[in-house]
Amino acid sequence: MEAEGLSTTMEMEEGFKGLLRLIGSVKNYDWGRTAKESCVGRLYRLNSGRKIDEKQPYAEFWMGTHDSGPSYIVEEGGRIKNGYANGGGIRDKCTLKDWIEKNSSVLGETVLSKWGTQLPFLFKVLSIEKALSIQAHPDKDLAILLHKEQPLVYKDDNHKPEMALALTEFKALCGFISLEELKVIVQTVPEIVEVVGNALAELVLDLNEDDEEEKGKLVLRKLFTEIMSASKDVITEVLAKLISRLNIKNKVRELTDKEQLVLGLEKQYPADVGVLAAFLFHYVKLNPGEALYLGANEPHAYVYGECVECMATSDNVVRAGLTPKHRDVRTLCSMLTYRQGNAEILHGTAINPYTMRYLPPFDEFEVDRCILPPYSTVAFPSAPGPSMFVVMGGEGTMTTSAEVIVAEGDVLFAPANTNITIATSSGLHLYRAGVNSRFFEE
Repeated sequence: MEAEGLSTTMEMEEGFKGLLRLIGSVKNYDWGRTAKESCVGRLYRLNSGRKIDEKQPYAEFWMGTHDSGPSYIVEEGGRIKNGYANGGGIRDKCTLKDWIEKNSSVLGETVLSKWGTQLPFLFKVLSIEKALSIQAHPDKDLAILLHKEQPLVYKDDNHKPEMALALTEFKALCGFISLEELKVIVQTVPEIVEVVGNALAELVLDLNEDDEEEKGKLVLRKLFTEIMSASKDVITEVLAKLISRLNIKNKVRELTDKEQLVLGLEKQYPADVGVLAAFLFHYVKLNPGEALYLGANEPHAYVYGECVECMATSDNVVRAGLTPKHRDVRTLCSMLTYRQGNAEILHGTAINPYTMRYLPPFDEFEVDRCILPPYSTVAFPSAPGPSMFVVMGGEGTMTTSAEVIVAEGDVLFAPANTNITIATSSGLHLYRAGVNSRFFEE
Protein backbone atom coordinates (compact mmCIF):
# COMPACT_ATOMS: atom_id res chain seq x y z
CA MET A 1 0.00 0.00 0.00
CA GLU A 2 1.42 3.36 -0.95
CA ALA A 3 2.00 5.86 1.85
CA GLU A 4 -0.38 8.35 0.23
CA GLY A 5 -3.22 5.82 0.13
CA LEU A 6 -2.54 4.81 3.72
CA SER A 7 -2.66 8.39 4.90
CA THR A 8 -5.96 9.00 3.10
CA THR A 9 -7.48 5.87 4.63
CA MET A 10 -6.30 6.83 8.10
CA GLU A 11 -7.74 10.32 7.83
CA MET A 12 -11.08 8.85 6.81
CA GLU A 13 -11.17 6.86 10.06
CA GLU A 14 -11.12 9.84 12.43
CA GLY A 15 -13.82 9.18 15.02
CA PHE A 16 -13.66 5.40 14.52
CA LYS A 17 -15.98 3.66 17.01
CA GLY A 18 -15.92 0.00 15.95
CA LEU A 19 -13.50 -2.84 16.65
CA LEU A 20 -10.09 -2.90 15.00
CA ARG A 21 -8.67 -6.32 14.13
CA LEU A 22 -4.93 -6.68 14.74
CA ILE A 23 -1.98 -8.93 13.96
CA GLY A 24 0.38 -9.28 16.90
CA SER A 25 4.12 -9.92 17.04
CA VAL A 26 5.84 -13.11 18.16
CA LYS A 27 9.11 -13.65 20.06
CA ASN A 28 11.11 -16.86 19.65
CA TYR A 29 13.20 -16.62 22.83
CA ASP A 30 14.99 -19.84 23.69
CA TRP A 31 13.03 -20.32 26.94
CA GLY A 32 9.77 -20.67 24.99
CA ARG A 33 7.86 -23.87 24.28
CA THR A 34 8.21 -25.69 21.00
CA ALA A 35 5.59 -24.92 18.37
CA LYS A 36 3.42 -28.01 18.95
CA GLU A 37 3.20 -27.39 22.70
CA SER A 38 3.09 -23.59 22.70
CA CYS A 39 -0.08 -21.61 23.19
CA VAL A 40 1.86 -18.67 21.75
CA GLY A 41 2.72 -20.61 18.59
CA ARG A 42 -0.91 -21.63 18.09
CA LEU A 43 -2.19 -18.09 18.69
CA TYR A 44 0.32 -16.57 16.31
CA ARG A 45 -0.51 -19.07 13.55
CA LEU A 46 -4.23 -18.40 13.89
CA ASN A 47 -3.77 -14.67 14.32
CA SER A 48 -1.42 -14.10 11.40
CA GLY A 49 -2.27 -16.98 9.09
CA ARG A 50 1.43 -17.66 8.74
CA LYS A 51 3.11 -21.04 8.99
CA ILE A 52 5.15 -21.61 12.11
CA ASP A 53 8.51 -23.32 12.33
CA GLU A 54 8.03 -26.59 14.22
CA LYS A 55 11.66 -26.47 15.39
CA GLN A 56 11.48 -22.97 16.86
CA PRO A 57 10.47 -22.07 20.41
CA TYR A 58 7.47 -19.73 20.63
CA ALA A 59 7.81 -17.68 23.82
CA GLU A 60 5.81 -14.43 23.68
CA PHE A 61 2.89 -13.04 21.69
CA TRP A 62 2.75 -9.23 21.89
CA MET A 63 -0.31 -7.03 21.43
CA GLY A 64 0.23 -3.30 21.62
CA THR A 65 2.25 -0.35 20.38
CA HIS A 66 5.80 -0.97 21.63
CA ASP A 67 8.36 -0.57 18.84
CA SER A 68 10.05 -3.88 19.77
CA GLY A 69 6.89 -5.82 18.90
CA PRO A 70 4.25 -3.70 17.16
CA SER A 71 0.74 -4.80 16.26
CA TYR A 72 -0.48 -4.24 12.70
CA ILE A 73 -3.96 -3.34 11.55
CA VAL A 74 -6.13 -5.60 9.42
CA GLU A 75 -8.54 -3.82 7.10
CA GLU A 76 -11.98 -3.50 8.66
CA GLY A 77 -14.03 -6.62 8.00
CA GLY A 78 -11.00 -8.79 7.24
CA ARG A 79 -10.26 -12.18 8.74
CA ILE A 80 -6.83 -13.75 8.41
CA LYS A 81 -6.45 -16.62 5.97
CA ASN A 82 -3.10 -17.88 4.61
CA GLY A 83 -1.38 -14.63 5.50
CA TYR A 84 -3.98 -12.40 3.85
CA ALA A 85 -7.18 -10.88 5.12
CA ASN A 86 -10.36 -12.39 3.77
CA GLY A 87 -12.69 -9.57 2.85
CA GLY A 88 -10.12 -6.92 3.66
CA GLY A 89 -6.36 -6.54 3.62
CA ILE A 90 -3.35 -6.47 5.92
CA ARG A 91 -1.92 -3.00 6.32
CA ASP A 92 1.71 -4.00 6.54
CA LYS A 93 2.77 -0.38 6.80
CA CYS A 94 0.16 0.65 9.35
CA THR A 95 0.94 -0.17 12.96
CA LEU A 96 -1.56 0.35 15.74
CA LYS A 97 0.82 2.96 17.14
CA ASP A 98 0.75 5.00 13.91
CA TRP A 99 -3.01 4.71 13.68
CA ILE A 100 -3.57 5.86 17.27
CA GLU A 101 -1.29 8.87 16.75
CA LYS A 102 -3.54 9.97 13.89
CA ASN A 103 -6.76 9.01 15.69
CA SER A 104 -5.89 9.98 19.26
CA SER A 105 -9.52 10.41 20.31
CA VAL A 106 -9.79 6.59 20.50
CA LEU A 107 -7.79 6.73 23.75
CA GLY A 108 -10.32 8.93 25.53
CA GLU A 109 -9.69 12.37 27.01
CA THR A 110 -8.45 11.17 30.42
CA VAL A 111 -5.92 8.72 28.99
CA LEU A 112 -4.76 11.22 26.38
CA SER A 113 -4.21 13.83 29.10
CA LYS A 114 -2.16 11.43 31.27
CA TRP A 115 -0.12 9.49 28.70
CA GLY A 116 -0.43 11.38 25.43
CA THR A 117 -0.87 9.26 22.31
CA GLN A 118 0.97 6.30 23.88
CA LEU A 119 -1.20 3.26 24.61
CA PRO A 120 -0.36 2.90 28.32
CA PHE A 121 -0.36 -0.90 28.46
CA LEU A 122 1.28 -3.80 26.62
CA PHE A 123 -0.60 -7.11 26.46
CA LYS A 124 1.16 -10.47 26.04
CA VAL A 125 0.73 -14.23 26.16
CA LEU A 126 3.73 -16.27 27.41
CA SER A 127 4.57 -19.96 26.90
CA ILE A 128 7.45 -20.92 29.21
CA GLU A 129 9.38 -24.17 29.03
CA LYS A 130 12.65 -23.01 30.60
CA ALA A 131 13.11 -20.47 33.39
CA LEU A 132 13.45 -16.80 32.49
CA SER A 133 16.23 -14.66 33.91
CA ILE A 134 16.41 -13.36 37.46
CA GLN A 135 15.40 -9.82 36.73
CA ALA A 136 13.71 -6.62 37.81
CA HIS A 137 12.17 -3.68 36.01
CA PRO A 138 13.29 -0.12 36.76
CA ASP A 139 11.10 2.64 38.14
CA LYS A 140 10.44 5.65 35.94
CA ASP A 141 13.44 7.70 37.09
CA LEU A 142 15.89 4.84 36.67
CA ALA A 143 14.39 3.90 33.31
CA ILE A 144 15.05 7.40 32.00
CA LEU A 145 18.68 7.23 33.21
CA LEU A 146 19.32 3.72 31.84
CA HIS A 147 17.81 4.57 28.46
CA LYS A 148 19.98 7.68 28.22
CA GLU A 149 23.17 5.84 29.17
CA GLN A 150 22.59 2.51 27.37
CA PRO A 151 19.90 2.99 24.70
CA LEU A 152 20.84 -0.21 22.87
CA VAL A 153 20.17 -2.27 26.02
CA TYR A 154 17.35 -0.28 27.63
CA LYS A 155 15.27 0.67 24.63
CA ASP A 156 12.70 2.99 26.18
CA ASP A 157 12.44 5.36 29.13
CA ASN A 158 9.34 3.93 30.80
CA HIS A 159 8.85 1.89 33.94
CA LYS A 160 7.39 -1.61 33.68
CA PRO A 161 5.11 -2.77 36.47
CA GLU A 162 3.49 -6.02 35.35
CA MET A 163 0.99 -8.76 36.17
CA ALA A 164 0.93 -12.43 35.16
CA LEU A 165 -2.41 -14.26 35.05
CA ALA A 166 -2.03 -18.04 34.87
CA LEU A 167 -3.51 -19.98 31.95
CA THR A 168 -2.02 -23.26 33.22
CA GLU A 169 -0.25 -24.18 36.42
CA PHE A 170 2.34 -21.42 36.59
CA LYS A 171 5.56 -21.31 38.61
CA ALA A 172 7.66 -18.28 39.47
CA LEU A 173 10.30 -16.93 41.80
CA CYS A 174 8.99 -13.67 43.23
CA GLY A 175 10.44 -11.35 45.89
CA PHE A 176 12.71 -12.11 48.83
CA ILE A 177 11.80 -14.67 51.50
CA SER A 178 11.09 -13.60 55.08
CA LEU A 179 13.81 -13.09 57.70
CA GLU A 180 12.87 -16.36 59.40
CA GLU A 181 13.13 -18.27 56.12
CA LEU A 182 16.39 -16.54 55.27
CA LYS A 183 17.95 -17.69 58.53
CA VAL A 184 16.93 -21.27 57.76
CA ILE A 185 18.56 -21.02 54.32
CA VAL A 186 21.81 -19.69 55.79
CA GLN A 187 21.81 -22.55 58.32
CA THR A 188 20.95 -25.32 55.87
CA VAL A 189 22.66 -24.31 52.60
CA PRO A 190 26.39 -24.33 53.40
CA GLU A 191 27.23 -23.43 49.80
CA ILE A 192 25.77 -19.95 50.36
CA VAL A 193 27.97 -19.44 53.43
CA GLU A 194 30.97 -20.61 51.43
CA VAL A 195 30.34 -17.83 48.92
CA VAL A 196 29.48 -14.96 51.30
CA GLY A 197 31.70 -15.87 54.26
CA ASN A 198 30.98 -16.67 57.91
CA ALA A 199 30.95 -13.04 59.05
CA LEU A 200 28.10 -12.07 56.73
CA ALA A 201 26.23 -15.27 57.56
CA GLU A 202 26.47 -14.36 61.25
CA LEU A 203 25.05 -10.90 60.52
CA VAL A 204 21.99 -12.57 59.00
CA LEU A 205 21.57 -14.95 61.96
CA ASP A 206 21.91 -12.08 64.44
CA LEU A 207 19.02 -10.15 62.89
CA ASN A 208 15.67 -10.25 64.69
CA GLU A 209 12.19 -8.95 64.08
CA ASP A 210 12.76 -6.01 66.45
CA ASP A 211 15.61 -4.63 64.36
CA GLU A 212 14.90 -1.60 62.21
CA GLU A 213 13.66 -2.51 58.73
CA GLU A 214 16.52 -0.66 57.07
CA LYS A 215 19.10 -2.73 58.96
CA GLY A 216 17.55 -5.94 57.64
CA LYS A 217 17.45 -4.56 54.10
CA LEU A 218 21.11 -3.55 54.32
CA VAL A 219 22.21 -7.03 55.38
CA LEU A 220 20.03 -8.71 52.74
CA ARG A 221 21.40 -6.40 50.08
CA LYS A 222 24.97 -7.24 51.08
CA LEU A 223 24.19 -10.96 51.07
CA PHE A 224 22.51 -10.90 47.65
CA THR A 225 25.21 -8.68 46.14
CA GLU A 226 27.99 -10.97 47.41
CA ILE A 227 26.31 -13.98 45.80
CA MET A 228 25.57 -12.28 42.48
CA SER A 229 29.07 -10.78 42.27
CA ALA A 230 30.95 -14.01 42.97
CA SER A 231 33.40 -15.18 40.35
CA LYS A 232 32.46 -17.80 37.80
CA ASP A 233 35.04 -20.21 39.23
CA VAL A 234 33.63 -19.90 42.75
CA ILE A 235 30.05 -20.43 41.58
CA THR A 236 31.02 -23.41 39.43
CA GLU A 237 32.75 -25.04 42.40
CA VAL A 238 29.99 -24.46 44.98
CA LEU A 239 27.22 -25.50 42.60
CA ALA A 240 29.01 -28.80 41.96
CA LYS A 241 29.04 -29.36 45.74
CA LEU A 242 25.39 -28.28 46.05
CA ILE A 243 24.13 -30.60 43.32
CA SER A 244 26.13 -33.52 44.69
CA ARG A 245 24.78 -32.91 48.20
CA LEU A 246 21.16 -32.66 47.02
CA ASN A 247 21.44 -35.83 44.94
CA ILE A 248 22.71 -37.69 48.02
CA LYS A 249 19.93 -36.19 50.17
CA ASN A 250 17.38 -37.28 47.60
CA LYS A 251 18.27 -40.92 48.31
CA VAL A 252 17.36 -40.65 52.00
CA ARG A 253 14.51 -38.12 52.03
CA GLU A 254 12.17 -36.29 49.70
CA LEU A 255 13.63 -32.97 48.63
CA THR A 256 11.76 -29.76 49.32
CA ASP A 257 10.07 -27.93 46.44
CA LYS A 258 12.85 -25.35 46.48
CA GLU A 259 15.57 -28.00 46.41
CA GLN A 260 13.87 -29.76 43.49
CA LEU A 261 13.60 -26.42 41.72
CA VAL A 262 17.31 -25.76 42.19
CA LEU A 263 18.18 -29.13 40.66
CA GLY A 264 15.99 -28.32 37.66
CA LEU A 265 17.46 -24.85 37.23
CA GLU A 266 21.00 -26.21 37.29
CA LYS A 267 20.17 -28.57 34.43
CA GLN A 268 18.84 -25.62 32.42
CA TYR A 269 21.62 -23.19 33.38
CA PRO A 270 24.74 -25.11 34.48
CA ALA A 271 27.22 -23.17 36.64
CA ASP A 272 24.91 -20.12 36.74
CA VAL A 273 24.84 -17.94 39.86
CA GLY A 274 21.06 -17.69 39.54
CA VAL A 275 20.75 -21.32 40.64
CA LEU A 276 22.22 -20.46 44.06
CA ALA A 277 20.35 -17.14 44.29
CA ALA A 278 17.03 -18.97 43.82
CA PHE A 279 17.17 -19.99 47.49
CA LEU A 280 16.58 -16.35 48.47
CA PHE A 281 13.26 -15.94 46.63
CA HIS A 282 9.69 -17.05 47.22
CA TYR A 283 8.72 -20.00 45.05
CA VAL A 284 5.16 -19.31 43.94
CA LYS A 285 2.78 -21.70 42.21
CA LEU A 286 -0.36 -20.29 40.60
CA ASN A 287 -3.42 -22.22 39.50
CA PRO A 288 -5.25 -21.16 36.31
CA GLY A 289 -7.16 -17.97 37.06
CA GLU A 290 -4.73 -16.75 39.74
CA ALA A 291 -2.44 -13.79 39.18
CA LEU A 292 0.59 -12.12 40.72
CA TYR A 293 1.79 -8.59 40.15
CA LEU A 294 5.27 -7.08 40.33
CA GLY A 295 6.12 -3.47 41.02
CA ALA A 296 9.26 -1.64 40.00
CA ASN A 297 12.58 -2.83 41.45
CA GLU A 298 11.23 -6.20 42.66
CA PRO A 299 13.23 -9.34 41.75
CA HIS A 300 11.50 -12.22 39.99
CA ALA A 301 11.92 -15.03 37.49
CA TYR A 302 9.12 -16.89 35.75
CA VAL A 303 9.93 -20.59 35.85
CA TYR A 304 7.32 -22.63 33.99
CA GLY A 305 3.83 -22.49 32.52
CA GLU A 306 1.65 -20.30 30.35
CA CYS A 307 0.11 -16.98 31.25
CA VAL A 308 -1.49 -13.82 30.03
CA GLU A 309 0.72 -10.89 30.98
CA CYS A 310 0.01 -7.18 31.07
CA MET A 311 2.36 -4.32 31.87
CA ALA A 312 3.08 -0.67 31.30
CA THR A 313 4.32 -0.16 27.75
CA SER A 314 8.01 -0.90 28.18
CA ASP A 315 10.59 -3.58 27.42
CA ASN A 316 13.12 -2.58 30.09
CA VAL A 317 14.61 -5.57 31.88
CA VAL A 318 17.65 -5.58 34.18
CA ARG A 319 19.04 -9.15 34.32
CA ALA A 320 21.63 -10.83 36.50
CA GLY A 321 21.21 -14.61 36.39
CA LEU A 322 19.67 -17.60 34.58
CA THR A 323 20.25 -16.06 31.19
CA PRO A 324 22.63 -16.00 28.23
CA LYS A 325 21.62 -12.37 27.63
CA HIS A 326 23.32 -9.18 28.82
CA ARG A 327 23.75 -9.06 32.60
CA ASP A 328 23.84 -5.86 34.62
CA VAL A 329 24.61 -7.17 38.10
CA ARG A 330 25.64 -3.84 39.60
CA THR A 331 22.44 -2.10 38.48
CA LEU A 332 20.19 -4.94 39.61
CA CYS A 333 21.75 -5.20 43.06
CA SER A 334 21.59 -1.44 43.59
CA MET A 335 18.01 -0.92 42.36
CA LEU A 336 16.09 -3.54 44.36
CA THR A 337 13.82 -2.56 47.26
CA TYR A 338 14.87 -5.61 49.33
CA ARG A 339 11.40 -5.89 50.76
CA GLN A 340 10.68 -9.24 52.37
CA GLY A 341 7.34 -10.99 52.66
CA ASN A 342 4.89 -13.13 50.76
CA ALA A 343 3.86 -12.35 47.20
CA GLU A 344 0.24 -11.20 46.92
CA ILE A 345 -1.89 -13.52 44.80
CA LEU A 346 -4.92 -12.02 43.05
CA HIS A 347 -7.98 -14.22 42.55
CA GLY A 348 -10.01 -11.63 40.66
CA THR A 349 -13.33 -9.98 41.40
CA ALA A 350 -16.50 -11.01 39.57
CA ILE A 351 -17.95 -8.18 37.50
CA ASN A 352 -20.61 -10.40 35.92
CA PRO A 353 -21.43 -14.15 36.00
CA TYR A 354 -18.77 -14.95 33.39
CA THR A 355 -16.00 -12.39 33.98
CA MET A 356 -13.32 -11.92 36.65
CA ARG A 357 -11.41 -8.64 36.88
CA TYR A 358 -7.81 -8.41 38.12
CA LEU A 359 -6.85 -4.99 39.46
CA PRO A 360 -3.17 -4.46 40.35
CA PRO A 361 -2.08 -1.25 42.13
CA PHE A 362 -0.92 0.38 38.87
CA ASP A 363 -2.77 3.00 36.81
CA GLU A 364 -1.76 1.66 33.43
CA PHE A 365 -3.70 -1.60 33.27
CA GLU A 366 -6.23 -4.17 34.46
CA VAL A 367 -7.13 -7.55 32.97
CA ASP A 368 -10.51 -9.29 32.60
CA ARG A 369 -10.87 -13.07 32.19
CA CYS A 370 -14.12 -13.97 30.43
CA ILE A 371 -15.26 -17.57 29.98
CA LEU A 372 -18.64 -17.83 28.27
CA PRO A 373 -20.51 -21.15 28.20
CA PRO A 374 -22.53 -22.13 25.11
CA TYR A 375 -25.57 -19.98 24.34
CA SER A 376 -24.57 -17.08 26.57
CA THR A 377 -24.17 -13.34 26.21
CA VAL A 378 -22.24 -10.76 28.21
CA ALA A 379 -21.95 -6.99 27.97
CA PHE A 380 -18.78 -4.96 28.40
CA PRO A 381 -20.05 -1.44 29.16
CA SER A 382 -18.19 1.49 27.68
CA ALA A 383 -15.00 2.46 29.51
CA PRO A 384 -13.30 5.89 29.49
CA GLY A 385 -10.15 4.27 28.08
CA PRO A 386 -9.24 1.85 25.26
CA SER A 387 -9.33 -1.96 25.50
CA MET A 388 -7.55 -4.88 23.86
CA PHE A 389 -9.16 -8.32 23.49
CA VAL A 390 -7.53 -11.66 22.69
CA VAL A 391 -9.61 -14.76 22.01
CA MET A 392 -8.03 -17.86 23.53
CA GLY A 393 -10.63 -20.43 22.56
CA GLY A 394 -14.03 -21.01 20.99
CA GLU A 395 -15.90 -18.65 18.71
CA GLY A 396 -18.67 -16.09 18.86
CA THR A 397 -19.54 -12.51 18.01
CA MET A 398 -18.56 -9.09 19.33
CA THR A 399 -21.04 -6.34 18.57
CA THR A 400 -20.63 -2.56 18.74
CA SER A 401 -22.31 -0.65 15.92
CA ALA A 402 -21.81 -3.80 13.83
CA GLU A 403 -21.34 -7.49 14.51
CA VAL A 404 -17.88 -9.04 14.18
CA ILE A 405 -17.30 -12.80 14.14
CA VAL A 406 -14.39 -13.80 16.39
CA ALA A 407 -12.53 -17.05 17.04
CA GLU A 408 -9.35 -18.33 18.70
CA GLY A 409 -6.35 -16.20 17.77
CA ASP A 410 -8.28 -13.02 17.08
CA VAL A 411 -6.98 -9.79 18.60
CA LEU A 412 -9.16 -6.68 18.62
CA PHE A 413 -8.71 -3.08 19.73
CA ALA A 414 -11.72 -1.21 21.10
CA PRO A 415 -11.68 2.60 21.40
CA ALA A 416 -12.70 4.38 24.58
CA ASN A 417 -16.43 4.82 25.20
CA THR A 418 -17.41 1.74 23.18
CA ASN A 419 -20.21 -0.55 24.36
CA ILE A 420 -19.53 -4.16 23.42
CA THR A 421 -21.83 -7.18 23.53
CA ILE A 422 -20.22 -10.61 23.28
CA ALA A 423 -22.26 -13.72 22.43
CA THR A 424 -21.53 -17.36 21.66
CA SER A 425 -23.44 -20.52 20.80
CA SER A 426 -20.47 -22.88 21.26
CA GLY A 427 -18.49 -21.30 24.12
CA LEU A 428 -15.85 -18.56 24.13
CA HIS A 429 -12.73 -17.87 26.22
CA LEU A 430 -11.15 -14.42 25.98
CA TYR A 431 -9.13 -11.85 27.89
CA ARG A 432 -9.39 -8.07 27.93
CA ALA A 433 -6.70 -5.55 28.88
CA GLY A 434 -7.59 -1.96 29.63
CA VAL A 435 -6.57 1.03 31.71
CA ASN A 436 -7.13 0.40 35.43
CA SER A 437 -10.72 1.28 36.34
CA ARG A 438 -9.57 2.87 39.62
CA PHE A 439 -7.57 5.42 37.64
CA PHE A 440 -10.81 6.95 36.34
CA GLU A 441 -12.29 7.14 39.84
CA GLU A 442 -9.58 9.41 41.21
